[in-house]
Amino acid sequence: MRIDGTLGKWNDDRGFGFISPTNGGPEVFAHISAFPRDGRRPQIGEALSFEIGFDKEGKKRAVNITRPGAPRNAPVRPRPQARPAARPSWFSSIGRLLVVGALAVYGYKAIQPRLTQSPSPVELSDESSVPAKESPAPPFHCDGRTYCSQMTSCAEATFFLKNCPDVKMDGNHDGVPCEQQWCTGLFAR
Repeated sequence: MRIDGTLGKWNDDRGFGFISPTNGGPEVFAHISAFPRDGRRPQIGEALSFEIGFDKEGKKRAVNITRPGAPRNAPVRPRPQARPAARPSWFSSIGRLLVVGALAVYGYKAIQPRLTQSPSPVELSDESSVPAKESPAPPFHCDGRTYCSQMTSCAEATFFLKNCPDVKMDGNHDGVPCEQQWCTGLFAR
């Protein structure tokens, strides 16, 4: 059964409104999807004809809405195209890069000890055909340098602390040299 009414309220941004029946009674909810797809937007005060349907919760709503007096095969105007999605701000781009960088550093630190780990002498002695290799000579030698500012890595500073006399690289005497320059954070190896 078709009911005639007038569009009394409309929220174009949200795509719904309410139709006031001509014969009286409560307003009926109307969604944009129930209107004809003729390219015209609903206008407040516009005469409409509709049927009553029910939504999932059993509430009344207008369905099969038509505009009395409008030709059935009205030309369809193309709908305006939706605006392109907003580009992400540079803050979010930088944030993503920082997260990826932090994950890369964490992953590198997690697998780096496994990559540089050499087999133990026990593992080498199990293989009777492979003789145990002597450890190579250290690439560093005592040359008179005594301060952290003269070092180029934590490994070099550690070598100097353990093997060279009169070095001044372990201020708190905990056995870790150059803690503020080389042997903490990203430079520790």
